[in-house]
This record gives sequence, C-alpha cells and structure tokens, in this order.
Amino acid sequence: MKSVGYLKTLGSVVAMVVACNVYAQASDAMGTTAAPATSATSSKKANSQLGRKVRGALAKTQGVDVSNIAVRARGGAVTLTGSVPDQGQIDAAGTAAKGVAGVTSVSNKLNVQQQ
Repeated sequence: MKSVGYLKTLGSVVAMVVACNVYAQASDAMGTTAAPATSATSSKKANSQLGRKVRGALAKTQGVDVSNIAVRARGGAVTLTGSVPDQGQIDAAGTAAKGVAGVTSVSNKLNVQQQ
C-alpha cells in the first residue's frame, strides 16, 4: 500500500517538473517573438491606412462606382477586387490606385458586371 502512495507522489512531482519546464519554454518563446509581433502590428496598421487612402482616392475619382470594390493592401502592393458596370471604370480605378503615395504595385482584379 505504501508503494502506491509513493508512486502517486512521484507521479505528481514528475508532472510538476514537466509543467514548469513547458512554462519556461513558452515564456522564452514569447520573449523572442515580442519584437516581431510589434512590427506585425505596425505593418498591419500601415496596410490598413494604405487601403483607406486608396479607397478614398477611388471614391474621389469621377465615374468610378466604389460600392462593389474591395481594396486590400499588403506592403505597398494593392489588390482591387469586385465588379463595376463598365471597362472604363476598371481602368480609372487602376490608375487612381497607382497614383496614391505608398503604392508600389496594383493588381487589378475588377471585372465587368451589370449591376
């Protein structure tokens, strides 16, 4: 009977040691990734701001219906998706997006669809 109690105690000690080691490794990993997480947050904010700038430029462009256009920015590369009523709006949207400061490239995936 004493051996069962001894094994239970030993098992508890082993579980505590393993749990402490896992926690220590997780803390070390979190410490080394703290800086990249901050830069990821700032790049996400920059991408969001660039997307808003492009969306604003599209809204100000004469003859472009932005109601079905989605703008995605990632590191200066902008992707336009959605649909517009005619080909002229696709060209105008691409030109307007290229004219925004901070845009390095534009992938114009807009298509013509009667609305």
